[in-house]
Amino acid sequence: MKVGIICGSESDLPILEKAGKQLDEFGIQNEIVVASAHRSPKKVEEFVQKAEQECDCVIAAAGMSAALPGVIAAQTTLPVIGIPIASGALKGQDALFSIAQMPPGVPVACVAIDGAKNAAILAAQILALKYPALKEKLKDFKKNLAKK
Repeated sequence: MKVGIICGSESDLPILEKAGKQLDEFGIQNEIVVASAHRSPKKVEEFVQKAEQECDCVIAAAGMSAALPGVIAAQTTLPVIGIPIASGALKGQDALFSIAQMPPGVPVACVAIDGAKNAAILAAQILALKYPALKEKLKDFKKNLAKK
């Protein structure tokens, strides 16, 4: 049980570390890779090939043009969850629209701007369809939310 996490810039790492921490709490292996759809497309392609072999889901974060989640979704049948990053003049709104408005046939699930924790929870919910023990952890997680 593993989720591949990728972002286009090292400046995105503090946000993605929140996703990694949440996945760790669920007992889900994860690995964070920095690779840009524009500056290092070969590295992105290699990430996708590795994810196809090792992962059940991908979380991809990107700011501004937010091409990375879509580029990954175009290359795999794995579920891809996009995190728009608050950056640039529009503070992530451009990334939100880019990720949410993928063309037919190349879906990317989209969470809120900087919504790394929700991306991790959504990934866990997807994986819970395959891993029953994870489903129980999610039920406990939701019960604890109600207590807070």
